Amino acid sequence: MTDLATASQTPAEQELARLIVDSLNIDWIKAEAIDPDAALFGGDLGLDSIDALELALAVSKRYGFQLRSDNPDNKKIFGSLRALAAHIEQHRAA
Repeated sequence: MTDLATASQTPAEQELARLIVDSLNIDWIKAEAIDPDAALFGGDLGLDSIDALELALAVSKRYGFQLRSDNPDNKKIFGSLRALAAHIEQHRAA
């Protein structure tokens, strides 16, 4: 894992990266160091299916909508920080 993200994070991605680090207790990486295009699962972060459930719950609490486990697009939605942030921006409660 590099010290700095290879692509810069948008403000929405920065907020989500902080949520990921805080809610999953990933204290070995800084939120701003998460590459927005890198895989969230199976990549450098080492996140697994339990982390996905915890992250979905944290997103639900923070942004006011449910990430459903039966959504056929979950692989794409959770594919990267950028993809998840874009999905949240489209669906978050006002």
